[in-house]
Amino acid sequence: MGRQASKLQKLIDQAEGLNPIRVAVVNAAQKVLLDTLHDAVDLGFVEPILIGEAKPIRDLRASAAIEVATENFVETTSDTAAAAAGVRLVREGKADVLMKGLIHTDALMHALLDAEHGLRVPGRRVSHAFLCDIPSYSKLLIITDAAINIAPDLNAKTQILQNAIELCHLLGVETPKVAVLSAVETVNPAIASTIDAACLTLMAQRGQITAAIVDGPLAFDNAISLRAAKEKGIASKVAGDCDILLVPDLVSGNILAKNLEYLADAIPAGIVLGLSAPVVLSSRSDPAPARLAALALAALIHDRTANLVVSKPAPVEPTLQCAPQPESACHPLTA
Repeated sequence: MGRQASKLQKLIDQAEGLNPIRVAVVNAAQKVLLDTLHDAVDLGFVEPILIGEAKPIRDLRASAAIEVATENFVETTSDTAAAAAGVRLVREGKADVLMKGLIHTDALMHALLDAEHGLRVPGRRVSHAFLCDIPSYSKLLIITDAAINIAPDLNAKTQILQNAIELCHLLGVETPKVAVLSAVETVNPAIASTIDAACLTLMAQRGQITAAIVDGPLAFDNAISLRAAKEKGIASKVAGDCDILLVPDLVSGNILAKNLEYLADAIPAGIVLGLSAPVVLSSRSDPAPARLAALALAALIHDRTANLVVSKPAPVEPTLQCAPQPESACHPLTA
């Protein structure tokens, strides 16, 4: 995996023991992507289905030395058609996981969130999580939401957080510790995120958010460093040992995740939560180790949710043709 990303490597090791997942790769004409798929196929946990224009994919596939059966190649001529084809394969039960290739996120999200033909689960908010392997931190750390929900309100944050908590449970963390981030660790009416953080903390104490220990507002240093929290006189069960960082908004989360990746040598595995199937939402600039870890994470999610029952369908609101998505496009906001 490049550097020794031992924490994410454990997920890859677990994925190796599973039956191969069928991964529909939307616009697969990217060498680093095909190299990653080659590694995943060699490890035995992925069976790729390549979608996109035939010639560029075949040219790159030869250099990546990846073998794909004829029936596992779907030719399309545009990003829109590729995204629709990938979603259709999942809906028809011909693919287990969707993976973003060389395609703009907005085109993919439009297909995923289509009210009639997409992968929405009635009543569920769609959110994104980065599962980060950071050399200086003792365990895997989830950052959410840094890719889909732009400026979530309290109701949206509750659902984003519950998605991340459920992901922790799937990964074997029984009672994840959540730090709700803001710029300061005290409630300040002038900083809306501190009020949301305090509300989320109380909601967890009263069972409105379940199966996690939630504390906030916490500044980033207090969330990550017990020493920093003690120096500021903060008594917290989360400080220095958090599993999840809930960020105030997409901008702060995106900056934080990329800061850790490019300045702290973190490897982030990005996954979309709340849909009917796992979606690997890699940046087009992501290196192979991040993509491989995200595929392993998707394989584990697919395996461990195979027997879950989806709740009774409810109306889903229309979605906007853009990404990242406003919260109204990710969950039906009802009274």
